Amino acid sequence: MVFTTSSTEGLPRRDTIFTRRQVEGMIADGKTVFIVDGKVLRVDAWLKYHPGGDKAIMHMVGRDATDEVNALHSAEARQHMTTFQIGKIDGRWRNFLPPIQGGQFRTCIEREVRTEPEYEDLSSSQGSTPPASPLFEAFGSARQRKNRNLSVHSEVSSLSSMSSVEEIGKSHNGHKQSPSDVLTQQGIDLDLAKYPALDPATQDNIVRKYRLLHERIQAEGLFKCNYRSYFIEICRYTFLFGMFILCLRHGWYGTSGLFLGFFWHQLVFTAHDAGHMGITHDFTIDTVIGIIVADFLGGLSLGWWKRSHNVHHIVTNSPEHDPDIEHMPLFAISHRFFSSLRSTYYDRLMPYDAFAKFMIRYQNYLYYPILTLGRFNLYRLSWEYLLLGHGPKKGPAWWHRWFEIVGQCVFWLWFGYGVVYKSIPTIGSRVLFVMVSHMITGPIHLQITLSHFAMSTADLGINESFPQKMLRTTMDVDCPEWLDFFHGGLQFQAIHHLYPRIPRHNLRPTQKLVQEFCREVEIPYALYGFVDGNKEVVGRLRDVGRQAAILAHCQRTMMEKGDFGYH
Repeated sequence: MVFTTSSTEGLPRRDTIFTRRQVEGMIADGKTVFIVDGKVLRVDAWLKYHPGGDKAIMHMVGRDATDEVNALHSAEARQHMTTFQIGKIDGRWRNFLPPIQGGQFRTCIEREVRTEPEYEDLSSSQGSTPPASPLFEAFGSARQRKNRNLSVHSEVSSLSSMSSVEEIGKSHNGHKQSPSDVLTQQGIDLDLAKYPALDPATQDNIVRKYRLLHERIQAEGLFKCNYRSYFIEICRYTFLFGMFILCLRHGWYGTSGLFLGFFWHQLVFTAHDAGHMGITHDFTIDTVIGIIVADFLGGLSLGWWKRSHNVHHIVTNSPEHDPDIEHMPLFAISHRFFSSLRSTYYDRLMPYDAFAKFMIRYQNYLYYPILTLGRFNLYRLSWEYLLLGHGPKKGPAWWHRWFEIVGQCVFWLWFGYGVVYKSIPTIGSRVLFVMVSHMITGPIHLQITLSHFAMSTADLGINESFPQKMLRTTMDVDCPEWLDFFHGGLQFQAIHHLYPRIPRHNLRPTQKLVQEFCREVEIPYALYGFVDGNKEVVGRLRDVGRQAAILAHCQRTMMEKGDFGYH
């Protein structure tokens, strides 16, 4: 493929101006290209070295990734990215739908680049159907959103299998929509009415004020870690671990398991901080801290978590792409999972089979019991990540996998052999100890799912800004300050998704600034009490379960009558 650029002959390589059509052509040829601060970056050579995994980068291809990159990376990492700069863009960038999400791209030839004008976003089609979203009270705003002109949201049309945001129940060709498509359209319409318009002016204003807020947060020192708070954390960890050992020596195995479970529960918060470089803000030091805490003491892979979690932060609550809501066959928070979606993260189908149909119908009853067993699944995911070598094998993170494997061996040596096998005499006592210690960590899984399961899973398209999407798909949980230690910062997930590198002990003072930002740009800020938040999640699970039961009944009726809907 040959590229020429307009009015850029003789310019240095990094000053070359690329048109949108040229970038599209590069992506069509398999190049990994995205935009950061007006710079065109081609990062094919970096994919296999990226410490956060390749999937996070793939979701940024063809997009302006400035806010995502700034949110998740240190200044040093952003500076390193400039080594992959191949040029610049001129003016405002219009996003493409990344190939991993179904975007289609046209190749580019020299003559076409020289003579053809810029094309509309014909390449941003996606063969999926966005789902419904829940209702919640908007923070600080009582007014209802005005109806949006449908032309403002024209690019949302590419995101639905039924075409554009139109009258529910009809598609462009006049055929009746399926019940699933109707639910999908309702979810889209609900979000379009509730949130700011997707036109460039509105979204650019949100982004501008979001970046100003970032500067204000930085000026107020909220990115700096409060090490006094971590001293208190270490004292708490020491107490819990000491009580675990004391009870173990006295033969109080159930109580010992209780304290060990609380110890693991608290450790997760520090591992989360370290994974986001929120402790020292140094990549190597925070990685070592995170691996020691997660692998050596907790038996969970920090590398697996970072690879999964980075994708979650970019495509939050997307049924096809966000691994944090892909829990089939146990849970489905959207009717779209009834279509046996393909996960782009796990690269496999999530079949809606007979077992899934049974589980989903009763998921609101099974939700809490299943959460108590969540840690066992994390062991599986951790070893799968390490044994299959999903992490980078070269580059600055080459040593992570081997350090983690050592950590896993140390964990199973002290916990599996030293504690469970050598220190507990009977099989019954061992089972009691293991089950109590693991089930007591259930609240961490509740805290993680609480922030997202009841929020919107609708896809509003390529024009939605990063801050609006994070606030639309994430809720915060209101709790008294003295309980912050129990939630470990996960009660401020909306704020954390906007600014992931803020240390968790600074999230509460940041909340007021984010609420002010939400009022200013008129984005609803979802804030629930712990009990009300649980009601929302269980209610969502119940609603989807009922949809599954209705669908099953309709399918049985159609089979009995021989009516397969071919009208």
